[in-house]
Amino acid sequence: MKSNIPNIAFKGKQGATDIELISLNELFLRVGENPDHDPRQPHRIEFFALLIVTSGAGTHQVDLQNYDITAGDVLKIAKGQVHAFQETFEYEGFLVAFTEDFLVKQFSKSSVDFISHLYNYHLSKTPVQKSSHTLPFLKEAQFELKLTNDYAKKEILAKIVELYLLRLERQAQIDSPVDVNVKHQTLFLNFKNLVEKKYTETRNVKTYAEELAISPKYLNEIVQKVTLNTAKNFIDNYVILEIKRVIFAQALSLKEITYLVGFDEVTNFTKFFKKHTGYTPKEFKSSL
Repeated sequence: MKSNIPNIAFKGKQGATDIELISLNELFLRVGENPDHDPRQPHRIEFFALLIVTSGAGTHQVDLQNYDITAGDVLKIAKGQVHAFQETFEYEGFLVAFTEDFLVKQFSKSSVDFISHLYNYHLSKTPVQKSSHTLPFLKEAQFELKLTNDYAKKEILAKIVELYLLRLERQAQIDSPVDVNVKHQTLFLNFKNLVEKKYTETRNVKTYAEELAISPKYLNEIVQKVTLNTAKNFIDNYVILEIKRVIFAQALSLKEITYLVGFDEVTNFTKFFKKHTGYTPKEFKSSL
């Protein structure tokens, strides 16, 4: 049965192709002018977002859980998560939205590893409360966005966001150590490490389950408990991320990339990439 939860792609204003900082008031005005979904109903985002509350208080739903939020709080919403605004809310703030392509092109790999909520949001608490870094971040980001001089503008903005995310993650780890079933977390991390090590060799759930000495069914149950997604989806999402990194970082031919990331034929590689992204590797490369 097809899910009735809509998938929402990144749609910035003119000129904003991969990152945008928008006030909540402007966000709802924009949706009202050109509605393609109701933000108050659950919707799955195909980008990353930070909901920053600057005044007032309310609640926000992420993956079926309601979070109380107040001035100074930040909600970290990862690509693939389902969220919804409350019917009526009395708080103000901003939404920082950026695409996976922006992350791949602009963030260092070491930063992505530290910012666990980007891909491992199940191991990091969604809310960060009373962050002292938020107002300086908003001031600096807004200043950069208003500059008429575009020289290295996106690169500078990316570093501002990257530094803010690192600081948020450090605070989150200090404030709220994640309470996850230890056995499940250990198995999941072992699975994740195997995928990172062997994704070019296999994308088969059964193979990873055998490596972990558990059944494919049990592995899938563990991954779903921790990530709210299937083991197969986790593997495929990781492979897509690595493909994008290779395309961006290395001047290789399509055939060379195909073999490097573990595919035997260019045709199968292209089909896999387009199935999961909506565009071909060539189209993605030309957009960089």
